[in-house]
Amino acid sequence: MDDLFALAAHARASLPIDVLAGLTLLALLPFVAVMTTSFVRIVVVLSLVRSALGTAAVPPNAILTGLALVLTFVVMTPTLQAISRDAVRPYARGELSQAAFFRRAVAPLRAFMLRQAHAKDLTLFARVARRPQKDAAAAVPLSVLVPAFVVGELRSAFAIGVALYLPFLAIALAVAAILMGLGMLMLSPPIVSLPIKLLLFVSVDGWALVCAGVTGSFR
Repeated sequence: MDDLFALAAHARASLPIDVLAGLTLLALLPFVAVMTTSFVRIVVVLSLVRSALGTAAVPPNAILTGLALVLTFVVMTPTLQAISRDAVRPYARGELSQAAFFRRAVAPLRAFMLRQAHAKDLTLFARVARRPQKDAAAAVPLSVLVPAFVVGELRSAFAIGVALYLPFLAIALAVAAILMGLGMLMLSPPIVSLPIKLLLFVSVDGWALVCAGVTGSFR
């Protein structure tokens, strides 16, 4: 009887902590979804494409963010399926504790981030965090892996952005040179180059190429 009362008291004491932990995880879920998935690279590339075209607010931010979320879901589908199979379903059946659920849920995300992260970034943030560099990938803590992953994603996104910028930059330079040669100094080059950029982008089905390229850049 005393054991039953002790168990009930422990359950009542741990319930607020469990609720607080659950609410904290829900509050951090958008941040985690941004920082540990393919969203960073995709949304930066789409924003750079819009900047290269010279259309400051078209497409709107809501459209770019929505498209980035959809592409992120496409890229992360195998990882999400692994999380559902190994963590969510066993936890829903009561087969896992919260600690085991967290470890199993993090494992597919860790594997995804490790595939994208660069060794030099891992070494850098291990040194910043004052942690010893370990050879085993499974031993890399999330405090080192997550910033290394995000920095690598930004580097990859800007590298793709440079490649996307070059054709539009060539068009802008050519238009500016032609207008200057014709003596039309009062006509703004961006006004003339914008429809040419849009025509080129539409003729090569640019958005489909960009989406296919950025989703195919993940290992």
